[in-house]
Parts: sequence; C-alpha cells; structure tokens
Amino acid sequence: MSRSAAGGAAVPAPLSSFEPLPDGDSQFAPAFSEANRVVKLSESETRILVGADAPLRPDLAGSIAVLSGKIVETVLLDPAELASYLAGRAVDAPTGALSAGGDERILLDRLANDAPVVNLVNSILIDAIRADASDVHVEAGAEESTVRYRIDGSLTVARRFSRERFAGVSARIKVMANLNVMERRLPQDGRVTVDLGNDTIDLRVSIVPVRKGESIVLRILGRSKTPLSLESLGMDASMLATTERLLRSPHGLVLVTGPTGSGKTTTLTAMLRALRDETRKVISIEDPIEYVVDGVNQIQTNEKIQLTFESILRRVLRQDPDVVMVGEVRDHPTADLVVRAAMTGHLVLTTLHTNDAVAAIARMKNIGVEPYLTASVLRASIAQRLLRRVCPACAGSRPLGPAERAIASGHGLELDRTPVAIGCPACRGTGYSGRFAVFESFSMDTELEELVASGGRGATLATFLEERGMPRLARAALSRVAEGETTFEEFEREVGA
Repeated sequence: MSRSAAGGAAVPAPLSSFEPLPDGDSQFAPAFSEANRVVKLSESETRILVGADAPLRPDLAGSIAVLSGKIVETVLLDPAELASYLAGRAVDAPTGALSAGGDERILLDRLANDAPVVNLVNSILIDAIRADASDVHVEAGAEESTVRYRIDGSLTVARRFSRERFAGVSARIKVMANLNVMERRLPQDGRVTVDLGNDTIDLRVSIVPVRKGESIVLRILGRSKTPLSLESLGMDASMLATTERLLRSPHGLVLVTGPTGSGKTTTLTAMLRALRDETRKVISIEDPIEYVVDGVNQIQTNEKIQLTFESILRRVLRQDPDVVMVGEVRDHPTADLVVRAAMTGHLVLTTLHTNDAVAAIARMKNIGVEPYLTASVLRASIAQRLLRRVCPACAGSRPLGPAERAIASGHGLELDRTPVAIGCPACRGTGYSGRFAVFESFSMDTELEELVASGGRGATLATFLEERGMPRLARAALSRVAEGETTFEEFEREVGA
C-alpha cells in the first residue's frame, strides 16, 4: 500500500519525519538502495515501511515481501532528500586508486558519472542551497576531504568524506562546469546552472591546486531569487528617506562602499529595482550577475574576451541610458568613464572597497580622479556592513563588561547588556539566523563640495561630517545590539571599536 493525498496523488513526505532510520544490518544494503532508489523507513514483526522517490515497482515490492516475509507499505519521499541520504551512505565506499597513464581519463570519466559520486555532489549542492549558503568549499586534506558551507558570512563544516573519493567529486564538478577533467596543476574557472524545479541557480566554480590535491569553491548565485527591496535591507527611516531622495537625482555618482562580502551588490540591486520603470533605460555591468532584475539590461563581464568593465562602459554610454550600474570601480580608466558618465547626465551607481564612507574620497583620488571632479559629480557615499541576527529561538543575554560599556559610551550609547548567541537546532548550533545591514552615509552639499575640491584630507572630512551629526557604522551597529538584534561580539567582529 502507499500513502496518498485525498485526491489520489501521492504527496512526498519529508525523510526527517521517519528518523531515526534503521541502520547497519537492519537497513537495506547500500548497493540495493542505490540501484532501486529505496530506503527502509521502519520495520515491525509483520510490516516493512519502504520509502522511494517514485511509485514502487510491483516486482520490487513483491521481492521485498518474499524475502522478508512481511507486508510491504510504501511512502513517496522527496527525491532530493533521498539523494542526500543515499549519498551519505555512499561517501565512505571504496573507490580504488587512480591509475597512471592513458587509462586515467577513462577512470576519471567513469568516476564522474558513478552514481554514488553523482548523488554525493548533488546532495552537497542541494543541502547548501537549502541552508541558504553563499559558497561551498570542497577541500582535499591529508586524511579526509571536507565540505564547508559559508552561511551568514561564516564557514561551517557540513560533512566529511574519504580522501579517496575526492578525485571522483572533483571530476564530477569539472564535468558539470565544462572544465578539463585531467587538469590538476593549473587553476580553472567555470559556471554551472542547476535547475531545481521552479528555481534556477547559477554556480560560479573556482578550482585551484593545493598541496594535497585541490580546493574547489562554488559561489551560489540566486539568479531567480527575488532581490531584497530597500525597505528590507535594514535601513532605518532616515537612511531609507536619504536613499530614495538620491535615486530621484537625474544625474551624479552614488558610491556604495565596504569590504568584500558586506552586501554591496545586494544594495545596488535593490536600488535598481526601485529605479526601474518604463520611463528610464537602466543598464548594469556586473561580475557576476547575482540577481536577474526584469526591466534592467544586465551585462556580464568576461575578461577572457576583453569584455571588461571599461570596454563595456564605453559602449553602454552610446545606448542612451538614464541609469548605469557598474559592479565595481577597480582602476583609473573605469573611474574616469564613471565620472564622465555622471557629468554628462547619467545617474551612476557603483561600489568601492573602502572601510567607511569618508574613505571613498581618498580612494577616488588614489585611482587617479582629481578631487575637484569627485566633488562635482559625487551625490553620496554609503558604507555598510552585514551583521548576523541572533537566533530568536535560543538567544540569551549577559551584562556588558566595563571595557565593553566604555566602548558603547564612546559612541554615545549607554548599554548594560548584550544578547548572547547560544546555538540550537533551528540555527544549526551557530546562535545566529540570517543577517541585516547597518549603514553610514553622507550626501554632498556646497560646503562639503568645496572641502573635497580643495583636497581635504580624510581626517578633516571625517571630523567635519561628525560635527554635522553623521552617524558612524559603529554607532549604527551598537544601536542594533541595544535593540537585541545582534551581539556585542558580532559588532566587534564586523565593525570593531
């Protein structure tokens, strides 16, 4: 018998609802489970409950019934969950050593298409996507191989498997990314598109040789995932109003700054979504395209064919755009074109790698833009950081120490306690669940424009802006500690005193 919905169609059940599953000799043999895509969910003196990802074939159900002497009941399982379970049973199965010479390609090709290896790679990717990881790290060690997921900005070990199986996993990923399976001496880069029912996920693959094998990193790009709106980024009412006012500017330059991984691209994408309408032509130049935004002409850079930010931007300016988003200003030619575009009637959004909003002025000068040009085109500089949100299911609290209270007081806040990240199953033991952004920003006016044009140094600019009441990143982050959204430790890790 099988369990079905009222209308007759079988409804997939979560595998986790049947845990703990029989194991060892009480479970089907790995080869049998793999070949028939089945797992024993439970067993009594008279019945066996079998899970499968498709209706059980009558002959297979009959064989299980005959061999066990029991009544067979079946449950339809989620195919991805079953694949993950089967891969977990297969990770330590022996694979044999690689041979040398001309047979190696044949063996690697065979390993890449070996069902346990395919299931293992699939389950690694599916589990990472379900965990909302941004990156997957697969690394060969001296004794074993490790899979780590970057979740909410931090790496966590997801699983380990035998070192002998790494060659098959590497070969499988290379086949998926259309890379050279035989090459293990040079770095390789590629892309993989994964179709998950109603969702399409792009993976950017980077493989580099290391002492004990290879390090494989897959960046998960949520192409069909809906980007955040401005309201949901974490901006307070004042910051939101400032951003919306900036986006109404007919021309000029808006800089979003911060280190790698601070959410700059997500902020720019939210800005593009707010800008798009039928009266504007909006073009973005990105590396990579992380979100697909309908109504925006998005262009992917490709340095292998000299399709760089600079070369694309030169041609984009002939496309009669109203708004141009440039993923990153890396050099003087790109910066020069960005400034020129902002001066000739375009609203330009771009990013810089600086630690705070004020440092963007010095960074523009360092890459060759004259201060008077920066002063004339810059509308605003926005700096941001991403902080992990403390898990509401397990958060505790503790009193702040004297040194911590002094730090908060130095930023104009009186804090007595901080949330504590404890860890529970809901947050995978990390104590945190999700992230939000904190910001600092300044907008240009006549007085500030004169100060920037005259070559005012960073310290002078920072003092000038603080005297005018610009809230700094540290205060913004500590305010969220005071509101119970994150921990003092997270403030110190991402922003510092």
